Amino acid sequence: MVDIVRSAGATGDMPLLIEIQTGNFIAIRGKLGRLLAENRVLLVHPVAHEKWILRWTADDAPIGRRKSPKRGRVEDLFRELVRMPGLVAHPNLSLEVVLIREEDILRDDGAGSWRRRRWSVADRRLLGVVGAVRFDTPADLAALVPPELPRPFTNHDLALALGCPIGLAQKMTYSLVRMGMLVEAGKRGHVRLFEAVSEGSRNS
Repeated sequence: MVDIVRSAGATGDMPLLIEIQTGNFIAIRGKLGRLLAENRVLLVHPVAHEKWILRWTADDAPIGRRKSPKRGRVEDLFRELVRMPGLVAHPNLSLEVVLIREEDILRDDGAGSWRRRRWSVADRRLLGVVGAVRFDTPADLAALVPPELPRPFTNHDLALALGCPIGLAQKMTYSLVRMGMLVEAGKRGHVRLFEAVSEGSRNS
């Protein structure tokens, strides 16, 4: 089963299947591999650019509402792509990040995870769409790496240029190396160095 199916129509193209996945890409990796054999697939990944947290008591009485300080970004896609970078180069696969505004409702019922101090997620509400960015090829994803980085560059250089956590930068370089968009260019001490692969080298 997929979320949306668009038929090929009179053009003779393969059908377009649209799969919406909020996370855990590894769970659909096998499914995607099967679908891509005979279909075009657009994998849509919503990312919460802005989020509000509502807290309810166990009997659904509201306690309070606050805005989360965390702001999602397009590069957060790599938190999931790191699980399946080899599949991204498939010519039938496209990716789309949809930046959204959402509201999470937490219930104080003792049934949630320890990270939420036993508060469970009772509901998620879409408040609006901020924007969307589509990626049809690995080169489109590689374009997220700022061109002004030193050559070669480190994960720290990438994190500093993007203003993102070092862990996200590491997921980006790991994924892009395995997509053939970056190469490891040795080390500076114990720190790995990376360089972009030229278009001519990718096509040779």
